[in-house]
Amino acid sequence: MIVIPKDRIKEMKSKGWWGDTTLDDLFRKHVAAHPNTEALVDPLNAADVVGGQPDRLTWQETAHAVDRLTAVLVAHGIKKDQVVVIQLPNIAELTIAYLACLRLGVIASPAPVQYRENELAYIIDKTDAVAAITADRIGKQQHGEMIVALKGRCPTLKTVFVLGETCPAGALDLEPLMDGVTGKQHREAQKAVKDARVTADDIVTICWTSGTEAQPKGVPRSHNEWIIMGAGVIDAADLEPGARLLNPFPMVNMAGISTAFVGWLLLGGVLIQHQPFDLPILLKQIREEKIDYTVAPPAVLNLLLQNEALLEGIDFKRLKSIGSGSAPLSEWMVKTFHEKHGVQIVNYFGSNEGASFPSALKDIPDAAERASLFPRLGDGFKWNCMLHDRIFTRIVDPETEETITDAGKPGELRVKGATIFSGYWRAPEINARAFDKDGWFRTGDLFELAGDRLQFIKFVGRLKDIVIRGGMNISSEEIENHLVAHPAIAEAAVVGAPDPNLGERLAAFVVWRPGQSATMEEINRFLTAERQVAVYKQIERLETLDALPRNPVGKVLKRDLRAAFNETVPA
Repeated sequence: MIVIPKDRIKEMKSKGWWGDTTLDDLFRKHVAAHPNTEALVDPLNAADVVGGQPDRLTWQETAHAVDRLTAVLVAHGIKKDQVVVIQLPNIAELTIAYLACLRLGVIASPAPVQYRENELAYIIDKTDAVAAITADRIGKQQHGEMIVALKGRCPTLKTVFVLGETCPAGALDLEPLMDGVTGKQHREAQKAVKDARVTADDIVTICWTSGTEAQPKGVPRSHNEWIIMGAGVIDAADLEPGARLLNPFPMVNMAGISTAFVGWLLLGGVLIQHQPFDLPILLKQIREEKIDYTVAPPAVLNLLLQNEALLEGIDFKRLKSIGSGSAPLSEWMVKTFHEKHGVQIVNYFGSNEGASFPSALKDIPDAAERASLFPRLGDGFKWNCMLHDRIFTRIVDPETEETITDAGKPGELRVKGATIFSGYWRAPEINARAFDKDGWFRTGDLFELAGDRLQFIKFVGRLKDIVIRGGMNISSEEIENHLVAHPAIAEAAVVGAPDPNLGERLAAFVVWRPGQSATMEEINRFLTAERQVAVYKQIERLETLDALPRNPVGKVLKRDLRAAFNETVPA
């Protein structure tokens, strides 16, 4: 199925930014070139997550598994352009499921393992999914039984394939089906693949993104849209063919799929999976698996440098780049990794919609700048990363729609280019709001111009995270960054509490460090005296939580925090 407008496809291909190679073409190339080299490695703790022993598969063994699963899908009537929901952790079978689906032109819709009946039913109904692939259990949750129960609630869902040690009633045990594929079924699958005539512009996945809408939004992406994202990761991190990639991010969205799955297919290396996140296991994998590249949240990278003993035994002659992002990076961390260990920290800004670009050493060598700034794309600036001549940015005043050209003035980041999707799945009303009249994607992220030539852009918060107090705009991101510098605060999230007089007041939800606490008055003294912020930016409501609510990829669910308020908050 192709949902990208024809004129966009023509434009992207005329510029050489997109091509005609599919992800299956890449896979087949590596199988033919080095069939007996290692390709896929399961997490060390796979037995705890899904049962069974961790797999280590060569390219040829992976190809055989893909062939068998393709035959099973065809034998059960699953055809091109139909949707299969896949809910699996980072194990070899997730990669195999993607490869089998995209070969047939079947659209894979991956669901985070944290999703339960409500989210899954929404996805199935929104996509008219005809089948699902899951494990009988993921951790302690019985996913097989859970999805089978949805067959009565979701009329399009006819088939549930289950991996694992047991198979619930109403599901099909996938492993015996794959082991029992006949010669006739293989031939029928080969014919189905040929008849599907999959192109590089066909949809590969519909991933799901959270945001200001009440329900997740589906983001369809084609082979070309995925390939350019993976190529961008490889280029920014200076990765070489055959690289060994360690993936601790769920391989269900932009961060995991572009880096791990697509990067692996482009490089023809080894994909070593990790999930759920466990620092000792991650470090063991880095040491023992000879890792060339991985990704990690900023807090983890800070922790590693604060406890240098954790880094003992790591081969930094191989591990020369680490990706990070999703939060401001520490200048000290970026600088120390480079100067002490020779490691480049690549700072990524990204979204499922494709508004994604790196701040890499080859473009921003200064650690302080790379920790917080990104290249300003377009407007005559020249950069070295490959994506930076294929993505265009502008910062717009969301009230006037005028382009901002002055430093230090926040505005919404708008993006165009080869990585941006063409619209949310079956959501015309949302799409009308998502793109402006000139076709720029509204990211909902606040940036400002920076640098001596205004050559950089700096993330300052979310457009929806602006608290408007008595007509004054206050960035939640700014206050959160100040709060987490307080010695008693481990995590913080700031939202606007409704107020009949001022419109909104600042409310802070905090998680204390072990054995620590502080009063609102003490925190405000810290804000004004130590952090030197304006008085009107003091918090006016303090709530304590054991943990901030987060979605499956780690973003704080601020709508859940706002829901904790009544219609008004006393003045």
